[in-house]
Amino acid sequence: MKASLNHLRNISLFASCSGKDLERIAKAADEVTVKAGTLVIDQGQTGREAFVILSGTAIVRRNGKKIATVGAGAIVGELSLLDHGPRTASVIAESDCQMLVISQRNLYGVLEKVPALSHKLLSALAGRIRELDRAHFG
Repeated sequence: MKASLNHLRNISLFASCSGKDLERIAKAADEVTVKAGTLVIDQGQTGREAFVILSGTAIVRRNGKKIATVGAGAIVGELSLLDHGPRTASVIAESDCQMLVISQRNLYGVLEKVPALSHKLLSALAGRIRELDRAHFG
C-alpha cells in the first residue's frame, strides 16, 4: 500500500491530493501482476480503467508505432477514468509488471464520498490541457 501511495503521489493527475485522498484511491484500486508481452490496453477499444505501473516497463504504441516506454510511477489509460471513449494507444507489458488498476466505477465511488477530490482532479486536468495546448500551439 505504501508503494502504491508513493506512485500515486507522483502522478500529476493526483498531485494535489492529500495523503488521505490517495489512500482512498489506492484502496479503491486492485494490484495485479501482468506478464511480459501482455496487451494491457488495446487502441480503439472502449476503456473503463487506468493502470499505474508500480514496477516493470511497458511500451506505448499508437497506430502500431512505438511512442514511449513507461515505467514505475507512470499512469496509462487515464482518459478512461473520465469517459468511455476509445483508447488512444495500445500498451504492452515489456517486462513482468506490477500494476494498480483503477476502474472508473471505483474512482467515482471515491469521488461521491469525497466531493472535494473532484475539484482537485478537474484542476489537475485543466493544468494538463494547458500544457498540451502550449506544447502544440506555443
